Amino acid sequence: MTRPSLATHSRFAQRVRRRYAAELSLLVPGVPGPAQLQATFEALLSQGQNMANALRITRQLVVERLLCQDCEQQLALAQVTQAMTELAEFALNHALTQAQAELDQTHGAPMTAQGQRAELWIVGMGKLGARELNVSSDIDLIYVYDEDGETGGNAQGRSRISNHEYFGKVVRAVYALVGDTTEHGFVFRVDLALRPNGNSGPVAVSLDALEEYLHVQGREWERFAWLKSRVVAPFDSVTSGTTHALRKVVMPFVFRRYLDYSVFDALRVLHRQIRAHAAKRSAGHPERTNDVKLSRGGIREIEFTVQLLQVVRGGHFPELRTRPTLSALPRLVRANLMSEQTAQALAQAYVFLRQIEHRIQYLDDQQTHVLPTQDQDLNWIAQTMGFASSQALLSQLDAHRELVAQEFDKLLGGPEPECKACQNGKQGNGSQTIEELLPQLGEVFRQRLQAWCQHPRVLALRDEARERLQRLLARTAQWVSEARVTEEAAVRLVDWMEPLLRRESYLALLLERPQVHERLLRLLGAARWPARYLLLHPGVIDELASPAMMEERFDTQAFETELAHRRASLTGTGEDDEETLLNLLRRAHHAEVFRTLARDVEGKLSVEQVADDLSALADAVLRVTTRWCWSRLKKAHRKQPQFGIIAYGKLGGKELGYGSDLDLVFVFDDDDDNAPEAYAALVRKLITWLTVKTGEGDLYEIDTALRPNGNAGLLVTSFDAYTNYQQQRGSNTAWTWEHQAMTRARCVLGDASLHERFEAVRKAVICAPRDANSLRAEIAAMRARMASAQPVRADKFDIKYSHGGMIDAEFVMQFLVLSQACAHPELMANAGNIALLECAESLGLLPAGVGHGAASAYRAMRRVQHKARLNETSTQLTAQDMQAERGAIVLLWHTVFDASQPTD
Repeated sequence: MTRPSLATHSRFAQRVRRRYAAELSLLVPGVPGPAQLQATFEALLSQGQNMANALRITRQLVVERLLCQDCEQQLALAQVTQAMTELAEFALNHALTQAQAELDQTHGAPMTAQGQRAELWIVGMGKLGARELNVSSDIDLIYVYDEDGETGGNAQGRSRISNHEYFGKVVRAVYALVGDTTEHGFVFRVDLALRPNGNSGPVAVSLDALEEYLHVQGREWERFAWLKSRVVAPFDSVTSGTTHALRKVVMPFVFRRYLDYSVFDALRVLHRQIRAHAAKRSAGHPERTNDVKLSRGGIREIEFTVQLLQVVRGGHFPELRTRPTLSALPRLVRANLMSEQTAQALAQAYVFLRQIEHRIQYLDDQQTHVLPTQDQDLNWIAQTMGFASSQALLSQLDAHRELVAQEFDKLLGGPEPECKACQNGKQGNGSQTIEELLPQLGEVFRQRLQAWCQHPRVLALRDEARERLQRLLARTAQWVSEARVTEEAAVRLVDWMEPLLRRESYLALLLERPQVHERLLRLLGAARWPARYLLLHPGVIDELASPAMMEERFDTQAFETELAHRRASLTGTGEDDEETLLNLLRRAHHAEVFRTLARDVEGKLSVEQVADDLSALADAVLRVTTRWCWSRLKKAHRKQPQFGIIAYGKLGGKELGYGSDLDLVFVFDDDDDNAPEAYAALVRKLITWLTVKTGEGDLYEIDTALRPNGNAGLLVTSFDAYTNYQQQRGSNTAWTWEHQAMTRARCVLGDASLHERFEAVRKAVICAPRDANSLRAEIAAMRARMASAQPVRADKFDIKYSHGGMIDAEFVMQFLVLSQACAHPELMANAGNIALLECAESLGLLPAGVGHGAASAYRAMRRVQHKARLNETSTQLTAQDMQAERGAIVLLWHTVFDASQPTD
């Protein structure tokens, strides 16, 4: 008697065989691959099916085939997941091609500024990205396009739309072809929730926007998500290598240059949330506790274990940067991060759990990971996996899950509680001497270089070094003649090189690496401030040698970790004296400022990003300096200080600029009798370390005038006294202008409790009951006094102080926050004036267009102000400049303050 096919128990298989009996033969025998998918798809099209139907029917046939081969022939897990992954890639590529072809006819192709077609990349996340897709999985996608721009229009040149809008239409069209449920089902369920800003974000995001998001807002759990990311469509972009630009954005976000243990806590939080969600789902439904994916010891814990080690160590061990879980496990063994026995056990558990997961889904083609409660279904799963009974299956399942849970808990610390003139840098014969080069130069460059003909430092150079210098100057002269760099940059290069002539390594570096030489010249020629900074701190030129430097952003933890390692090395050799540490801090700080400056001048960063990075650097310097000062303080009475720093002004609002001073208030939260004396000594030492000038310069100027009672008050005060002062308790209380300053205040140093308590104080101060009219009058009067103290000529417009300038926008926003934040908590966020102006309009506190117009004007003024500071020029323009922007802020002022306007 013939044994019945095991596949016949699947209700999904029964449905497919009834509905598509005539089509089953279209899928040729064997494991479905790209060729078989294409043949089946084309056959269905030839029968009159449209693309959407053909893709769905193909999917039904593929899953039915895999079910049979998996359950009856024990098909390898890798073959099942590979087939499903190829099906997803096949469907997405066909859907994308058709969607773009149809939209091109209506709107034309999306174009870049360079006249090239803009590309859209479909990024597969999770199991799709890792080629681990299960048989009834949804697919997590993120749509990224390379450049903003506009479409070319239809045949008549009409219907042009932005690239952003075009690609949004593509996403919706692809979803209709792949994700919609029709009479033939779906191809794949599609989930876009992993995109930047989740379901509230745009469905397609530009590469620049993605990069900014990852740098500014990217959370730790997103690093795990992007670890498995892979462009799955279009195939042409993958094979041509154009997607490398996306990889350059993602890789530094996922894999840091240091051992990043902060991800442990992030993973704990994420895992706790997942377990809590699973527990909530299973409440009242005990059968749901047998979730092979999310329950304790499930698939997710294996994936987390592997991904955690990858993310932590992947920056140091590039070989760990692989997507599939089973591929990563042996690599972890080779990197001595996991024992071979553990890796093998986890691999076996992973395969076992994934095979059960597939069989659960084969039953009804449902996206579930919970073991069935019906005995016949459970027995069928056991039988298809070679077990004599469901009891034997469950026993083996329990053993695997217990091992996985133990390894996961162990890892997380227990259960939950070039140039012709220089011959490309090679040594050559007969390079021009300085004297021979002079007639070819412009007047200014020639006069400056003339002094080198008999300069003692030039004459003292070794022949080889002099040869290098001459060729370097020849290349510079050639670039000037080609207008590749400016003559002013060349002069500044000579100024910069003169004190460094004895340091021949710099000559070799610039000669051998033309890109560094050119980058340095561009920096020197871009503005006066970069040139002056390089003259003050010539050693930072080393930073230009890093090819990736321009594409990076300031990394707080890397900065602090590197300083800690350097200090530890100095301590080990007994060289950690105070002067050495002061210089160590200054060199590190100057290098980071220079990196930001270089990216700024090259246009890699917006003004806002520059301010973010400089503010983050200041935060880091304050943390490191405080730790080091406390460790060397004789009056220290405990291991860790109970101390906080509250930043106001530019640092508080994360709008720090080059050379900005820091407005700081120091507080302590310590009941020890020695606390006032100890923290006073700490603050004095801290200010000295930050401001004293050594051979390496200084760090910051510090302004403490915003402390309680200003310059007449104590340098450091208890947090309780600070709270009472701010909240108008007692006779010694804060003024309105101090409350205005509180709108931009931020706790930049202190433990979690202090941060929380400060935020509570800030909220209480901002939300305190106020008479709006009195507040309006007081702020308007304060603005008028400021205008009188900072007079501006009638024919000038001062970006900051004139009526319609930045101060007006800032005062308006401070009024709105202080008067409206209690009713509109969204205004509590220390998000900066631009975001708050937009927010105020969205809340209806400003008429339509007023807030947005003022925000745009403020942003434009910040750019002009930033450029003026880089060039060391005045921020006073002519009265005719920036009239539209000035008008937008004047309108804002009148809207909020009526006729109470400041005078110039």
